[in-house]
Amino acid sequence: MSLKARITDDMKAAMRARETDRLGTIRLLLAAIKQKEVDERIELDDTAVLAVIEKLVKQRKDSLSQFTQAGRIDLADKESAEIDVLKVYMPAALSEAEIAAEVQAAVAESGAAGPQDMGKVMAVLKAKLAGRADMTAVSGLVKAALTAR
Repeated sequence: MSLKARITDDMKAAMRARETDRLGTIRLLLAAIKQKEVDERIELDDTAVLAVIEKLVKQRKDSLSQFTQAGRIDLADKESAEIDVLKVYMPAALSEAEIAAEVQAAVAESGAAGPQDMGKVMAVLKAKLAGRADMTAVSGLVKAALTAR
């Protein structure tokens, strides 16, 4: 079953169970997927759907931090709940050690000699770690690995 089909089935289940908050988040996700498909005139595969989910999670995290700073706990709780619903569709996150091993392998694979080759390494890692690691943290690890060379 594709990820998109699973999300659609979960929407139907949320409708039947009358879970309005979960249903709203799933509908928002499906709308974002549909928007991307219409804009690009393609049918999204699981990798592209994961990219949409990552984008939505990142948006929610940004909003969560802003609401928390502003003291709007009610809105922060709503954003946190939406993040929890969206993360169900993400693959299992990698541990720090697994990410470090992937970074070292990507540096070796791309033949990077220094910080100027960071783009090459990140291109390799983005394909491998999509949805399984925070790419901002990975970027920091890559930078550290390349400056040590």
